[in-house]
Amino acid sequence: MYSIIQKLLFTQDPEWSHDLTINWLKRTQHNLLNCVYKQNLAEKPVQALGLTFKNPVGLAAGLDKNGECIDAFAAMGFGYIEIGTVTPKPQLGNDKPRMFRLPKGQAIINRMGFNNKGVDNLIENVKNAKYTGILGINIGKNKDTPEEQALNDYLICLRKVYNYASYITVNISSPNTPGLRNLQHGQALDALLAGLKNEQKLLATQYAKYVPILIKIAPDLSDQEIVDMSNSLINAQIDGVIATNTTLDRTEVLGQKYSEEMGGLSGAVLNAKSLAVTEKLVESIAGRITVIGVGGIHSAESAKARINAGSNLIQLYTSLIYQGPKVIREIVDSI
Repeated sequence: MYSIIQKLLFTQDPEWSHDLTINWLKRTQHNLLNCVYKQNLAEKPVQALGLTFKNPVGLAAGLDKNGECIDAFAAMGFGYIEIGTVTPKPQLGNDKPRMFRLPKGQAIINRMGFNNKGVDNLIENVKNAKYTGILGINIGKNKDTPEEQALNDYLICLRKVYNYASYITVNISSPNTPGLRNLQHGQALDALLAGLKNEQKLLATQYAKYVPILIKIAPDLSDQEIVDMSNSLINAQIDGVIATNTTLDRTEVLGQKYSEEMGGLSGAVLNAKSLAVTEKLVESIAGRITVIGVGGIHSAESAKARINAGSNLIQLYTSLIYQGPKVIREIVDSI
């Protein structure tokens, strides 16, 4: 059935199709119509971050930015769900059009720009969800917040989501917010990590529970940058790292329609690049913090390769768009 639905959706503008799908999932997640996407998968528990994940396949951030369809994605069989990226204040994001399909490579280019309804709206949606599994909340900064004040935005979100998240991801790697990726390096990174860890300690005392913090990194890093970042994460006692976000590299899609559009490239064509980053990251980290692999995972084979490379867990996004919920089953069954 998904192949029929997909063909119809792919005749329309990508963002319009995305919004339609989110609205439909929101309306069906609590009634019998969820049978269209509901799957009962075997439990294959994974221990990581001090948590027990039902299976190692999670939903990556970006698909459900506002946490509106948590129960729908849970019904699909994900072992855990990550919502966001969410910012302190609502924002519209970048100008449209800002999402483009490249079907030949099962890929998407987006320059959404953290469009979301704000952290308070997301929290209300989390409160209304019935889901009791592992929930990650991905936080970012508003576009109009100066780079040197970025920590303030992250702290606002951290404080508000802390009591509702199983873990919190700090997004400093989206290519669609000016200056954001600068936070991945040197003193800017170290200052950000120190501020986050200090606040985490205070919140852990306040709520009498420890919520892990993870950092999501870009695939467009040199080997030395990966080593330097790994050292910073370890020194700051960050709990985990998610590798990777979308890429600015167009090598794998040269000549394809829309390949020259600005924004981050995701999908199967990102697999090799993201896998290489994961391998270098795992080597540098040497088991000291949790690694979640994401980026280009589109099959049982690519999922197992990422796990074999040292990822404790993996995430999907673009492959779900191109293949539907069956890709979750195929990967979980293969592990």
